[in-house]
Amino acid sequence: MPSLTYVHPDGTKQSVEVPAGKRIMQAAIGAGIDGIVAECGGQAMCATCHVYIDSVWADRLPPVSDDEDEMLDDTVCERTAESRLSCQIPVTDDLDGLIVHLPEAQV
Repeated sequence: MPSLTYVHPDGTKQSVEVPAGKRIMQAAIGAGIDGIVAECGGQAMCATCHVYIDSVWADRLPPVSDDEDEMLDDTVCERTAESRLSCQIPVTDDLDGLIVHLPEAQV
């Protein structure tokens, strides 16, 4: 089962094992990790599951869809090249060890 590590803005890390097929957002919510609000429940309509993914993982992620790209323009914290909506990224075995950085705020 893939393991993900969520890094809070203060540097605190929380690791969770995630069944393949779950979304990064669902894994965080299920594990009670603060920092992902997910107001829309994962429909790419609110940008409250914004995270920063290390660029070394970029080629293992699905491409950013037009809807995700548009919502990333509405994030509370700065959008960077590493910005993604965690609701749009399914966990696969290829993502074992992924490090997800949480922004300072979502709303």
